[in-house]
Amino acid sequence: MGGAGNGPVDRACDDLHAPGAGARQNLRERVAQALRDALVAGEMRPGVVYSAPALAARFGVSATPVREAMLDLAKEGLFEALRNKGFRVAEVSERDLDEIIEIRRLLEVPTVARLAGQCPAAEAEALRPIAEEIVSAAGRGDLLAYVAADQRFHLALLALSGNARLVETVRDLRGRARLYGLRGLPDARMMAASACEHLDLLDALVRGDAAAAESLMNHHLRHVRAIWSGGPASPW
Repeated sequence: MGGAGNGPVDRACDDLHAPGAGARQNLRERVAQALRDALVAGEMRPGVVYSAPALAARFGVSATPVREAMLDLAKEGLFEALRNKGFRVAEVSERDLDEIIEIRRLLEVPTVARLAGQCPAAEAEALRPIAEEIVSAAGRGDLLAYVAADQRFHLALLALSGNARLVETVRDLRGRARLYGLRGLPDARMMAASACEHLDLLDALVRGDAAAAESLMNHHLRHVRAIWSGGPASPW
């Protein structure tokens, strides 16, 4: 993985030993989050096999919570458990990504359009600090902060629909896609353009413009897919 002291796994080590972090479940969850961050940052690559004991040595913890965390992530589709070998980072094909983004379009675009006509402006406006956090992270070139804030924004936006199953479905789809690609995000211009789209979307929701919200959400998801592929937006 990345250079010593620079990557998510290395930065997580101090947190894992912070006061109150000794509870097994808490430790397991912290390890899982550090591994998710390492996937997003490209420190763990698709197809590569990783050993729980080796990762545990990096964390400075026992192998048990690391193995449990990796099994949890295997259930999310991020790793594949290999008997007597370790865990392989799952590979996601371009077709997988196309299918994931298509499902997201089918779910998120009409939901956001409906919200523009139903959601009180104050509830949409309450998400603006998160949208501004995304813009700030883009300006700093902070990939992990960008991805974390972006996820909070989109899931909180969908939660305004009152459909918890929808939120969980999109959370799962996002998780399965983010281990792959995101290689375009470190480009400052692409990050900035994608970040500002969140503010534009909120503006449309606040003024109750369903047509604009639908168009903006479609455009944003096309932009997301282009970022994954490192190429131009798809012609949907």
